[in-house]
Amino acid sequence: MDGPYPSIVVRGKGRRQRRLPLWKEATRALRAWLAVRGSASTPEVFVNGRGEGLTTSGLSYIVKKHVRMAQPRCPSLSKKRISPHVLRHTCAMTSLQATRDIRKVALWLGHSSLKSTEIYLRADPTEKLEALEQALPPDLRRGQFQVEDKLIAWLSGRKLSGVKSWEDPQNKGGLATSSS
Repeated sequence: MDGPYPSIVVRGKGRRQRRLPLWKEATRALRAWLAVRGSASTPEVFVNGRGEGLTTSGLSYIVKKHVRMAQPRCPSLSKKRISPHVLRHTCAMTSLQATRDIRKVALWLGHSSLKSTEIYLRADPTEKLEALEQALPPDLRRGQFQVEDKLIAWLSGRKLSGVKSWEDPQNKGGLATSSS
């Protein structure tokens, strides 16, 4: 964490490691946490009651415990699924909305491929709406399709099955007609 560009090493799935830069506020908060935590014989920032690195299940337990404690003040929490994975996903979605750059989100999450990160594009309804707004012509408005009287007359006088070909010599309009 020292030096002009403070960072931490994060270990992910398959023991892959990556270095993440820290904002100044995060650096201050992390230093304050380490002072409160005290010394530990492990390089992990977060430790359990025995001073060992916090496991995934240990973190899940802590999150669930705090959700239960918060439910009396915020009853809507009881209807929501909150887990470390959901918190990670929420962080990724917030980062994507803030940066509009899937590559940055992939780097932050430690994804080795952008394909792993593309799920966040599919999950964000605001991204979908913005894409639709950009794709639709600006003057397109809702309305009802009005059929011309000539088309209705032509269709009502024709049988729509048994089409011979696109160029029926007896049909001067060039449209296929039935043979009966």
